[in-house]
Amino acid sequence: MAAICVYCASSEGIDPRYVDLATELGTALAARGHSLVSGGGRVSMMGAVARAARAGGAHTVGVIPQALVSLEVADDEADELLVVPDMRARKGLMDARADAFVTLPGGIGTVEELMEVWTARALGMHRKPVVLLDPWDDLLPLVDLAISLRDKGFVRAPALAHLLRTSDVAQALDAVEVELAGVASTT
Repeated sequence: MAAICVYCASSEGIDPRYVDLATELGTALAARGHSLVSGGGRVSMMGAVARAARAGGAHTVGVIPQALVSLEVADDEADELLVVPDMRARKGLMDARADAFVTLPGGIGTVEELMEVWTARALGMHRKPVVLLDPWDDLLPLVDLAISLRDKGFVRAPALAHLLRTSDVAQALDAVEVELAGVASTT
């Protein structure tokens, strides 16, 4: 099946429902036979999705900058823990290893990762699914901003269609699988 890159928070002290969402995604991803590509952290949502995926038998790949390994937040239980020099290398390797992207609520790093793969998809630089799993509409203001920018002529209308918004885990994985099947049938 697919290698799914999950972008999400590594912040501690967040509402437990977000960690539960990450756990649910990891469990479901494994149950459907997918593997996980993550940021290689063992804390918060990032750690939860990886632990759940592994518990379900999924192969997990973590990509982490050396500076974060030094802070002792690396997911040492990952099937593959790839240590890179910096954040740019991290994102590049995560993107290269992924067949699809699912973004959960998170902070500015998560938003930046989403924007980069969404932009690349809109520009035709890849055909990988870009899914936003946002059950509590935390990132809805970002979508509203993109709509406003489209209305002002800054964003091409088709770009909005390249972000698949979902509100639950099953919808998110269904969206990934349908998109990947469509890509496979046109190649």
